[in-house]
Amino acid sequence: MSEQTWDAVDDYLSELLVPADPALAAALADSRAAGLPEIAVAPNQGRLLELLARMCGARRILEIGTLGGYSTIWLARALPDGGRLTSLEYEPRHAEVARANIARAGLADRVEIVVGAALDTLPELAAGGAGPFDLIFIDADKDNYPGYLDWSLRLSRPGTVLVADNVVRNGGVIEPDHADPRVRGVREFLARVAAEPRLSATALQTVGTKGYDGFAIALVEA
Repeated sequence: MSEQTWDAVDDYLSELLVPADPALAAALADSRAAGLPEIAVAPNQGRLLELLARMCGARRILEIGTLGGYSTIWLARALPDGGRLTSLEYEPRHAEVARANIARAGLADRVEIVVGAALDTLPELAAGGAGPFDLIFIDADKDNYPGYLDWSLRLSRPGTVLVADNVVRNGGVIEPDHADPRVRGVREFLARVAAEPRLSATALQTVGTKGYDGFAIALVEA
């Protein structure tokens, strides 16, 4: 099975099930024009995030890693009136592009982007009484995934859904001595998820326009 087939199937599914959307298309185009890395989730993955948020009735969402705001738009659209999404972004330029994309999508009133290293801003959120969040999406620097998990648990409640992207790393996740710190971070993250009694979790491999990777999903238990 070739990557060309993966891409073709992703395109078919997205075209069939995820209607074209001007705001989302513009968000990708403007992110590309601004020189942001082209690592946003695929359209069908964005729809999955939206559906998960709707399924769990999320009113408060935390996103770790904004990039150009593409996944932020998907998640924010799932919020009911009065819902709020807090997105953490390290790069000020990325946050600037994301704010413009989110405003064009008509979602600026329900999204706050916090700029800074997430391991610095997460304690500030907790100290300020943020949360508990109903859904937390982790999609940032992989070597810090273990720390993001720790703070996600502090900012969650029984019933919170945790989603972590890019946990397969082109198959590198099965290599205990992998040289890439991003792979080691993902492995430690998954090990902590497996050992955490408050979590029921699984992870799935994915192929498609984003290559060979996968995501983990967990439910916080009582």
